[in-house]
Amino acid sequence: MSAAALAPYYAVRAWRCGEPVATLGERLGRVSPEIVARASRSAGRTIWIHAVSVGEVLAAVALAEGLKRRLGDCAIFVSTTTETGRQLARERLTCADGIFYFPWDSVGGVRRALRSIRPAAVIVMETEIWPNFLREARRGGVPVVFANARISERSFARFKSWKSLVGELFAQAMRDAEVFLAQTPEDAARLIEMGAEEEQVTVTGNLKYDVAPPAMGEFGSWLAEQIRAQERWPVLVAGSVLGLEEDAVLAGYDLVQRQFRRTLLVLAPRKPDRFDEAAKIAAEGGWNVIRRSQVKLDAALNESADILVLDSIGELAGLYSLADAVFVGGSLVPAGGHNILEPAWFVKPPVFGPSMDNFRAMAAQFLAARAAVEVSSGQQLGKVWLQLIEDKPLSERMGKAARELCERNRGATERALDAIAGVLGARERRA
Repeated sequence: MSAAALAPYYAVRAWRCGEPVATLGERLGRVSPEIVARASRSAGRTIWIHAVSVGEVLAAVALAEGLKRRLGDCAIFVSTTTETGRQLARERLTCADGIFYFPWDSVGGVRRALRSIRPAAVIVMETEIWPNFLREARRGGVPVVFANARISERSFARFKSWKSLVGELFAQAMRDAEVFLAQTPEDAARLIEMGAEEEQVTVTGNLKYDVAPPAMGEFGSWLAEQIRAQERWPVLVAGSVLGLEEDAVLAGYDLVQRQFRRTLLVLAPRKPDRFDEAAKIAAEGGWNVIRRSQVKLDAALNESADILVLDSIGELAGLYSLADAVFVGGSLVPAGGHNILEPAWFVKPPVFGPSMDNFRAMAAQFLAARAAVEVSSGQQLGKVWLQLIEDKPLSERMGKAARELCERNRGATERALDAIAGVLGARERRA
């Protein structure tokens, strides 16, 4: 079935997810006239970066800034798949010359987008394999670089179970790419087993270690002042919390609040479609709940507030600096975990659940260095939070170890930039 035939279905889905219906054209490969004009002016010095959602956008920041620094007058366009990714890209990727939705993987849509943007190269963050896109890019002489490439254990197991049916098709798609810049040797080995040629794969490390901690922002500064003025303590920040995790986080919070009545919990759902439900669940638990969207920065924080639901995009990372203990979600449910480096940069030991498949190497390294704690339930989360709050030397020691790991693993961005420069150079020599 063609993308045009599926357009009504995707239009309804986009509306439910909060996407403007006007973006349907971008899903069909029709980018804005402004992007077309800017790409035309760049005369072959255009880079297209695709970052699926929030995590990939954050990893792309240093890479995009490095490309601007090295290539000077290049134009950089960024595509995302989700609306939250798009919103964050607008906030964090200020060096981008345009932001749009990645087209559906139909031949017509892909061709339209490639012809409009005319990129010198496409950089795909992590590992989204779209066969039509890769084939059309290769046919058009556009090299595709997979940066920060990784293959989760779950994805690899799924591939092996389907290998007899789709293995050759998948291998051909992999060979249509130019280079895979893998996070770890294990990722590199998996990419090769899935069909990439050995000479296509290079280990460059994890770009997320190079993401600079964000500034606090207006809301964060206001909240810090309210915490100081009202002597709220301790402060817990539970970030990137998914559906079915709220109850566990609230159970952990309950244990802490029973001992420290002035505890403030900042509860940050990962996805906007959980904002209302998370606030509802917390309120039904008997707590006084306020929402970021209802806060007025020229007024005081409600002193009776127990839980602040962060129903906004892009403000979480800086708030980790205010925390006495943290939790990183997507890890108490089988979702693969989320980025634990954001609290680590602020010298806060990350606490997370057992489902960290998407960050397996990172999580193992932090646990081995005693720079993080893994929990398996809300009750255990509460006990760990209490331990970190009550034993300040322990919390400081673990937080320092977490920050040192961040510093020690930096450098992937420069290695990736060197590899991309090599790809661009080879393309110019072929032209």
